[in-house]
Amino acid sequence: MTAMTAYELIGGETAIRSLVDRFYFYMDILPQAQGIRAMHATNLSTARDKLFKFLSGWLGGPNLFIEEFGHPMLRMRHFPFAIGENERDQWMLCMNTALSEINMDERLRTELQFALQQLATHMINQEAPIQISNP
Repeated sequence: MTAMTAYELIGGETAIRSLVDRFYFYMDILPQAQGIRAMHATNLSTARDKLFKFLSGWLGGPNLFIEEFGHPMLRMRHFPFAIGENERDQWMLCMNTALSEINMDERLRTELQFALQQLATHMINQEAPIQISNP
């Protein structure tokens, strides 16, 4: 008996599409996500399609992104954007809020949040500003 993939455990294509739709919904409406929303095109359909295809393969389902675009090379693809801790945190706010609305085992949700946090942290390409305190 083979273990189920995260793709299967989360609910396959339908659940991942719902997750991506919820993610971009929150990116659009949350004032705390304005910074990352501004990095995206007005029409989010291309970003939505790419995130769905990436997550599909990343979670152990069909490798739709790789089949269409090749290796994800996420850090390189995101390098044109200034991504710091604030942008990472905005992205995670939208993703965690979306994940909270997908029906899944809590342990799986926690594992996905941890893995996505690591992935988002890997995208950081800007150093945090140095805080200087006055004596």
